[in-house]
Amino acid sequence: MLGTGALRAHLIEARLAGTIATTREQSLRRYRLFAARDPRALLGLDPERDWSFGEVLRLMGQECGISADPAHTSGLDVIDPDRTIAGLDAFADRLAAAAGRRVPVLLGTGHPHRLLEFYAALADALSSAGCTVLTPAYGHRVDIATRFGVRTRVLDYVRGVALMREPGVRGAPSEGGVHTHSPLPVRTALGVAAASAGPLPGLVIGDHGWVCGAGQLGIEAIGLADADDPAPFVGRAEGRLSAVVPLDDAVRSTHYRPLIRYILNRAHLS
Repeated sequence: MLGTGALRAHLIEARLAGTIATTREQSLRRYRLFAARDPRALLGLDPERDWSFGEVLRLMGQECGISADPAHTSGLDVIDPDRTIAGLDAFADRLAAAAGRRVPVLLGTGHPHRLLEFYAALADALSSAGCTVLTPAYGHRVDIATRFGVRTRVLDYVRGVALMREPGVRGAPSEGGVHTHSPLPVRTALGVAAASAGPLPGLVIGDHGWVCGAGQLGIEAIGLADADDPAPFVGRAEGRLSAVVPLDDAVRSTHYRPLIRYILNRAHLS
């Protein structure tokens, strides 16, 4: 079993925590967008109250360990690895509770090239524990706003994990899998599940719009979030999300494997 000391060292070496690739400028820009309630930063969350830029910055300092000094405006951001481990513990505990109740689960990612393997391992473990891994709205088309305008994407599932693709492309997520922060995919999946009178998830696992969109609809959600994405952390602070793990969400996919082992061991699902 991977101990916390070895995990902490790995987080820093792989730059999942410690000094990460996310720039301070990028983080501060996203905090300002969130405070202005820009949909690009809300990720499907409708905050219960107005959050000022300063409040968002202080929250991210508490949740991630970044500098809460507004005068610190450049360089690379830093995530406290101990906060990452605490987030992984809470994440694993919610996973164990879902497995114990054998609730249906829905997994989805906006980072298919980086995080698919992470979520697929969780899907395999939950399925083995008796949870139904849901795949609603397979093949449905979703119009998503991008920096190039509105583009049509297709909802697909790989190893039980939802992701968005370019139309007409099948196979591995590297073939047409697209990066998105939109909550529209999870809204589509949940809407189709409800309309078909199929089971609804008791837990949604993922990132970005997948967890914020689900949490906003009152479904328990847990996930991963980078230092420049305040919405999941605000969602947790307001009680919409159950657990959020602060880490860099765009490193090499192999770097997440020790996290998988740690989570599954703690959740007694390995």
